[in-house]
Amino acid sequence: MKKQWIALGAPAALAGVLLLRAARFKAPRAAHRAPAPVEVDTDKAVDHLAQLVRIPTVSNADPEQFDEDVFQSLRDTLRALYPRVHETCAPVRIGHTGLLFHWPGKSADGPTVLMAHYDVVAVNESGWQHPPFCGEVFDGELWGRGTIDTKITLMGTLEAAETLLSEGFVPAHDIYFAFAGDEEVAGPGAPGIVAYLREQGIRPAMVLDEGGAVVDGVFPGVTKPIAVVGIGEKGIMNVELTARGAGGHASTPVRPSAVGRMCRAVVRCEKRPFPARLTPPVRELFTRVGPYAPFGLRVVFANLWLFEPLLTALSEKLGGELNAMMRTTTAFTMARGAAQINVLPGEATAGVNLRLINADTEASVVEHLRGAIGDEGVEVKPIYVQEASPYASTEGEHWEKIAAAVSDTWPESIVSPYLMLACSDSRHFSAICQDVYKFSAMSLTKEQRGLIHNDNERIPVAQIPKTVEFFLRLERTL
Repeated sequence: MKKQWIALGAPAALAGVLLLRAARFKAPRAAHRAPAPVEVDTDKAVDHLAQLVRIPTVSNADPEQFDEDVFQSLRDTLRALYPRVHETCAPVRIGHTGLLFHWPGKSADGPTVLMAHYDVVAVNESGWQHPPFCGEVFDGELWGRGTIDTKITLMGTLEAAETLLSEGFVPAHDIYFAFAGDEEVAGPGAPGIVAYLREQGIRPAMVLDEGGAVVDGVFPGVTKPIAVVGIGEKGIMNVELTARGAGGHASTPVRPSAVGRMCRAVVRCEKRPFPARLTPPVRELFTRVGPYAPFGLRVVFANLWLFEPLLTALSEKLGGELNAMMRTTTAFTMARGAAQINVLPGEATAGVNLRLINADTEASVVEHLRGAIGDEGVEVKPIYVQEASPYASTEGEHWEKIAAAVSDTWPESIVSPYLMLACSDSRHFSAICQDVYKFSAMSLTKEQRGLIHNDNERIPVAQIPKTVEFFLRLERTL
């Protein structure tokens, strides 16, 4: 009889613990502090961003293909739009496109670096409803390449500084503005700026670059907007798979062919994804946003010690951004065989782009791919590796300054860390700074996020002054 009671009582006791933890896992009470009002000249901000968008600063992996006149035109425009910034924080030209402004504060200790890039990706004009560099407003939206990525943060950073300088404001600590014109092609601009700062003995206390935004629809069951601030970013690894076979004339095919062998390797890799893990940014995302979920989901997020296997198992089926934050991903993007259709190639290749979480390294990726393929006749060759960045802190004054500026600008949002899926210039700053954050000061719908590097990039006019407001709030605290 006692054993029966134990058998019946244990599940009930466990359920009680889970429900109690979920009941205590509640959203914190909203602060009653009203943010200080911030005035932004919307018309001026929109006009300044439009001027920058009209300059087609398309970067190229080949430095010889840069249109120097175009890039110089943008730098001249910045000087005309922000004369106080250029007078007080005279920029240093570093390398081909790097610009580093130094805003002296009351102390040189613990400086902050605010970043943006002023180059953009190429466009296919036939896919645009309006000219891609028109910089004009249609139906309440400013159209043009760079409106989101990322001339808007370039504008917001300098617009705020110009305003504060006009008020005679002096920051408590030095501020640096670091802008590169080759981020989209992984150029030497940002690495050159990091090298310059290192040579000068300058170690930033905090860095902020593009990254997360105020988003919705990314967390199950949560209806409030979430301001996701990147505390790290995934690494990049490009791998080439090469399968070999007997070549010859297509009229006398052999089995297995090099192409067939390579295709089988690709399918096996896709069927065996990398394991999902609750990395620190994802765990903190669940912890900070979970209390706003419906009660059933709160039971799960409040008891990750029990439900972690379930979440990791579901992540692949759910897909999307949450899944990508939890695992190293593989994307096969290129394939090559014979030069013409009636020839059996002696070898066939496939290229795969991987985005690495911190738990994976070059060695672990190669081991996983070889194990998935299970064919010693297929070579796995890394051709480029940039391992994931370290994590910035989510405690202390640096995080609190960013979180406060976000909360005061978008009061309805939940501020949370996350893992940035794409790459930015700020990854290079991890060599000289621990707290490197990634946040694009915008509120973006899923549709708007899909416009990045896509046709018809545009931003609602109402969003533009919010970007300036965020940087005004932040720069006053630095």
